[in-house]
Amino acid sequence: MKTITVGQLRQNPTQMLSDVESGETYTVTRHDHEIARVVPLDHGVGARPRRSASGSRLAQLPRHELRTAASIDELLAEERDR
Repeated sequence: MKTITVGQLRQNPTQMLSDVESGETYTVTRHDHEIARVVPLDHGVGARPRRSASGSRLAQLPRHELRTAASIDELLAEERDR
């Protein structure tokens, strides 16, 4: 098990995360006190699958047409009058 300070982790998290991905466990310390452990993910227990990179589905939603006002300005004017 390796030890890393919060300051070291802040400066270069990439190296530590690469080590963890390779199976290494880290203890994170602040002022010589252990505050966390970073351990490799156990893929068999509770791991969530990665999200797909499909992007936003916003364009697939049906367009909402205004029914009570002819324009946004008219709708806002009605709201101000209330």
